[in-house]
Order: sequence, then structure tokens, then C-alpha cells
Amino acid sequence: MTMELLKISAVSYLNTFPFVYGIQRSGVLKNYRLDLDIPSLCAEKLKNGVVDVALIPVGALNDLASYEFVTDFCIGAVNTVKTVLLLSHKPLSEIREIGLDYDSRTSVQLVKVLAKHHWKIDPMWKNLMPGQASQDHGVEAIVAIGDKTFDLVKKYPYCYDLAEEWIRFTSLPFVFAAWVTTKKLSESLQTELNRALEYGVGHIKETLEFFKDKLPAGEDCQSYLEQNISYSFDESKKEGLRLFLKYLQE
Repeated sequence: MTMELLKISAVSYLNTFPFVYGIQRSGVLKNYRLDLDIPSLCAEKLKNGVVDVALIPVGALNDLASYEFVTDFCIGAVNTVKTVLLLSHKPLSEIREIGLDYDSRTSVQLVKVLAKHHWKIDPMWKNLMPGQASQDHGVEAIVAIGDKTFDLVKKYPYCYDLAEEWIRFTSLPFVFAAWVTTKKLSESLQTELNRALEYGVGHIKETLEFFKDKLPAGEDCQSYLEQNISYSFDESKKEGLRLFLKYLQE
């Protein structure tokens, strides 16, 4: 009997390492192909049918004709997320221009929602080129995401955590990425994927040991994964996600 091949796309950031570890090391998934991509490519591969399931940025959900959430897990936050930031040389009220990190559409959409509805500011938006968020780009404020923020945060006097700002604005958690399919996956495949992710989230220390050569230097990565990232895709997160998607449609 031929086992069904599950084609998966996920992001390779520190906060997704537990998912990757669970898929690769739990032994639950027997027949799979895992592609590690930047967030926008995860969404593109899912949309074009290159993969069966992907951890995609929620900002890309409205681009899909139809989709289904397939696991009990996500990349979410119930307090500060630490790696999705608005970094600025000026306080919010004085910001005139914001550079936007090429790597994350969801964070770009989130900062625009917060600017309009929460902070009540109307800055100019400047799209940064790939890799430019880590360099000197001459913009007074930038949105930056991912592991590069651990170093970038030291260079700016003002730091606004976008998850914390969303929670302050809505009293709801925020979801940055969720596991999604555009196909009809068998119950057994969905169960196996869920169990693999559960294994990874339940083995943070082992995950960090496994990825020790890829961890940002000088950071308390265990605290970050356990305190800043919230992995359960529960009802309050789904409510926060529905509200965010509603703002995007407006």
C-alpha cells in the first residue's frame, strides 16, 4: 500500500523551529516533503497547489479562493511577541515615514491597521527591498520581523511591539501565521500533522538543542518560545484573527 505524500511548506524562523522539529523528529509523519521558505513563498506555494498544507501568514488568507485551517496550532501572541516591531528614531506622534520589511506582508498590514485605527497617524509608507530592513536605509522608522529584530532593536530609541499594540487596541490575541490547506486532506493526515506539531511544541528544550547552530547569539531563546510565542490556535485567537481579516477587507 502506497502512503500518501504530504507536501508541506513552513517558515524557518526561530519561532517555527518547534514545528519543524516535530515534523522532522517526532516520527509521526512517515511520508512527507518539507520545504522551508520565506512567509510569502509559503503562501504562494499553497495558492498554486505546489504544496498540500502550509504555515502561511494570515495576511495572505484573503487571496485564497477557499481554505481550511488544519491544525490546533499557529504562531500567535497573547502579550509581547518581541520579533514583530515598529522601530523608530522618533515617538509615534512624530513619525512621518515608515519603512516596511519585505519579509512580512501580515506585519505590514497590521501596522497599517494600528496606524489608522489605534495610533491615529497617517505616515508615508516606503517598501524596503529584500534584506534592507537590516541595513542603514535612511528611514526614521521601520517595521521589522523575525530573528533580525534581536540585533535591530538596539539601534532605535523607540520600540513598539505590534502584538502588544494590537492586544491593547482590541483586547484580543493576535495570530501571525496559521496552518492552512486549500485541498481536502484525509483525516489521518490531519491527525498525524497535528500530533507532529504537538510533539514539537511539547519539546522546546530538545528543539533548541537540535537547532543550536542556528540560534541568535546572546538571546534567551527558550524564554522567547515559551513566553512570547503562543502556539495554541484557540477560540480567542480565532476571534482576533476574524477581526483582523475584517479590518483588511475594509
